[in-house]
Amino acid sequence: MKLYRTQQGIVIEKDEVLYPVRDQQWDDFLNDDRLYEKMLQVTQSMSPDPDANHLLQYELLAPIGSQEIWASGVTYYRSKVGRQEESKKSGGGEFYALVYEAERPELFFKATAHRTVGPGGKVRIRKDSDWNVPEPELTLVITSSGKIVGYTIGNDMSSRSIEGENPLYLPQAKTYDGSAAVGPCILVTEEPLSADTLIEIEIHRKGDRIFDGSIEISQMKRTPEELVAFLYRECSFPHGSLLMTGTGIVPENEFTLQQGDEIKIMIAPIGTLVNFVE
Repeated sequence: MKLYRTQQGIVIEKDEVLYPVRDQQWDDFLNDDRLYEKMLQVTQSMSPDPDANHLLQYELLAPIGSQEIWASGVTYYRSKVGRQEESKKSGGGEFYALVYEAERPELFFKATAHRTVGPGGKVRIRKDSDWNVPEPELTLVITSSGKIVGYTIGNDMSSRSIEGENPLYLPQAKTYDGSAAVGPCILVTEEPLSADTLIEIEIHRKGDRIFDGSIEISQMKRTPEELVAFLYRECSFPHGSLLMTGTGIVPENEFTLQQGDEIKIMIAPIGTLVNFVE
């Protein structure tokens, strides 16, 4: 099943049929360890709405309310190599090799709803950075107790020029207005995603495809449960959280985003997240 957040409220999709949920707040509805069972009960107790399709076409919002978005770094080998390449001049390259092999993962705060855009929204590249990339990531949806109840698509926009100057500049390279996109929905399942689930990305500029890539989540060095366990060790999340799990798709060093570029990230069981660069 899929869970959407729209301007008119919550919508559940089950077997390609839509069920608008009335009189429910997003934060309370989402933060439930038995979310799948609750959604199943809701769809069994109400009739579908044949007029609900327009909610997903014109009124779709990012699936985030009071949740914080956090992110994981260096969870794929390609990410480790990319971070080493961008930081080698500053002497920080070996830091990322150590993180890749360490027991403790890299975790950092990414965004709140205020700095996050949804499907069709405009992500931003910093004016003080000349090397910027999207990072397509499977994103976990986690309750306040630390249970993974769903999955969405995340775009961890990154300023590689700032990140490469010094590893201590990571927060500035990662966290700014329009630095995160999530959506188009939350996939709520009984079982974890299959290891062969594919993350794909396409970037289009003036109608031409200028970059594409894909990777299976099986290439992730750490498990989702391991990342969540470290995130929740000393942090509480009253409304739950979203956790981006890192990227294994890094464009070549000559590539940088430009204003007007279209970014499409696909994870088949979830859908497609489309954003434009402002």
